[in-house]
Amino acid sequence: MEGNLTLSALKPGTKGKITRIAAQGGLKRRLLDMGLVPGAEIVVEGVAPLGDPLEVKVRGYHLSLRKSEAANVWIEIEE
Repeated sequence: MEGNLTLSALKPGTKGKITRIAAQGGLKRRLLDMGLVPGAEIVVEGVAPLGDPLEVKVRGYHLSLRKSEAANVWIEIEE
């Protein structure tokens, strides 16, 4: 599985680099403030049983995101 996908489409254990944030306005600012910036490495640590929220590790800390928020974060998958 290579290429660009949204963070919400990834399975636990997947690693990649953030390529872009597709959100606008306040949501984009919030995601950037949380460290989700282009070029940052990110790992999907887990997904809740019903699929929402996702737990990711970025810049050395764990972060939980709603699936709707994660759909705005584009990732380039690393093997």
